[in-house]
Amino acid sequence: MELLYKNKKSEKDVFELSKFKAKDISSIINKKPNLLLFGDNFTALSSLINSGYSGKIDLIYIDPPYNTNQVFTVSNDDRVSTISRSKSKSNIVAYNDNFTIEEYLEFMRERLFLMRELLSEKGSIYVHIDTKMGHYLKIILDEVFGMNNFRNDISRIKSNPKNFSRRAFGNEKDIVLFYVKNTSKNIFNNITQSLSEDEKISMFHKIDTSGRRYNTVPVHAPGETLNGKTGREWKGMLPPKGRHWRVSPLELDKLDEQNLIEWSKNGVPRIKKFADEHKGKKIQDVWKFKDPAHPIYPTEKNASMLEMIIAQSSNENSIVMDCFAGSGSTLKVANKLGRKWIGVDISPVSLNTMITTMNTQNFELIELEKVSLYNEQ
Repeated sequence: MELLYKNKKSEKDVFELSKFKAKDISSIINKKPNLLLFGDNFTALSSLINSGYSGKIDLIYIDPPYNTNQVFTVSNDDRVSTISRSKSKSNIVAYNDNFTIEEYLEFMRERLFLMRELLSEKGSIYVHIDTKMGHYLKIILDEVFGMNNFRNDISRIKSNPKNFSRRAFGNEKDIVLFYVKNTSKNIFNNITQSLSEDEKISMFHKIDTSGRRYNTVPVHAPGETLNGKTGREWKGMLPPKGRHWRVSPLELDKLDEQNLIEWSKNGVPRIKKFADEHKGKKIQDVWKFKDPAHPIYPTEKNASMLEMIIAQSSNENSIVMDCFAGSGSTLKVANKLGRKWIGVDISPVSLNTMITTMNTQNFELIELEKVSLYNEQ
């Protein structure tokens, strides 16, 4: 399945254009572990491919333009603190989000082909987008990565409920499309989410003499064990038909001695499970990560969300890339978690924001386009 629109290039033509656009940065990239590329990201991605980065990146997170048909600017007086849609001639353009839908889709599709080339066989890509463009972009992603490599369509609660007067429901969410390079090999560390206090109370409604919250589970589990220890007699009992002991009778004796088995009035044993030992719950496909109330850049995203994504889909020393880097939040979190990173952006305002707020100096700045930085006078 694919979308058809005017001026859509073949995959072959995209890579031919990539070879033409690529610049030689191989003499620079080995000096420091992290890279910050300033310029058009098609040129940047092409240059990375040309410099041996194909198949080297384990995780890509992007928060691209949403095709809002607006130009976002920043005031000369207030610097990056007040980025808006103002058309004042004295303001500096932070980024331009003004495409036709055909231009936008091809802009994204061409870059997604290059990102796929850069991803490792165990790599993942998270594309953060709004609901107006998300369903179009999903078809593009299916075309580029394959429908079988689609993992999740995640709804992200981004703000408090709205009370606008328009003739529609309020909008408090956007979406994250999660794809992988190879569905049988992608890094997924099964990071869990801690229980809230309310969840602990509802799930662990019993309290022992020391004040610890707990619940109980059966000492047996589905499935018969024909010859193993978990099918043998324990305290004069066999497991119910079609079930087996969760652990061996010897281990059950140890749990009983440690007062970790609760016996009912009718003599039915159950194993105690404590709230303070709970390993967390699996993260689902609805996330509640609200964006900063006072962002340093218009597209700045919730750092806790980025930390979860990076912890989930990369390992220490993996390379994490954000080629719509904006405020640099992805890069800062990657650095905090011990990952190598590559950031790309074409906006001088973005570059200045990243350089002045980055939590490390251990990166190489590569200027693919020579443009004066925002704070240079």
